[in-house]
Amino acid sequence: MEKINLFCLPFAGGSRYSYRLYEDNMPSFINIIPLEYPGRGARMREPLMDNIDQILHDLYQQVKDKLDQSYAFYGHSMGGLMSCLLARKVIENKKTPPLHLFITGTTGPAALSRTEKKRHLLDKKAFIEEVRNLNGSPDEILQNDELLDYIEPILRADFKVTENYVYAANESLNVPMTVITGTKEDMKIEDVYLWQKETKIAVDFRRMPGHHFFIYKYPYEIIQIIAKKLVVHSKSY
Repeated sequence: MEKINLFCLPFAGGSRYSYRLYEDNMPSFINIIPLEYPGRGARMREPLMDNIDQILHDLYQQVKDKLDQSYAFYGHSMGGLMSCLLARKVIENKKTPPLHLFITGTTGPAALSRTEKKRHLLDKKAFIEEVRNLNGSPDEILQNDELLDYIEPILRADFKVTENYVYAANESLNVPMTVITGTKEDMKIEDVYLWQKETKIAVDFRRMPGHHFFIYKYPYEIIQIIAKKLVVHSKSY
């Protein structure tokens, strides 16, 4: 069975290690390649980036020589936005487009609500409370000053990237998309449906119970969705 590369883009504050559970349980015909933003994880010695164009260029450098083999993108939250922008950059550079975009936990790029919150400008106490409300960071981290000193600048930089993003309408992609959001996420469903503006193909919208980090509560269900969408592209199917 021909392997399909699945490039995984981290959420705000995440790293290449954020998708370890998915790497360990994905069917063998899918090869997960986790990407890494500078300033964390395997690249923690590099300076953080808080400019979306710089990050997009960095991501493109990570994938550009690996696009001859069939591939797809998966991104959660900030990673979802970056997945869509990266797909556009790939196509602009005359490279083979992805087979599929898998997006979880975020509204469409055109949603005005995406930039309404300016969490990266909050004082420390209010900022930590915002992070706690996402239900993605254990209290052991949020109550540990040393760990907070490490994660806070990463989160602020990532939030700045998405909260300062300026949407520019472009021609719709011709790429299938699956968008999954949690039923208890702090977002309007009409803003989620704005993902349809980004592709000519009908988006497969799905909902799963839970808050923003439902992807760790239902990893096997999400893996199954991804596998079913990609297996049809395998030569031996």
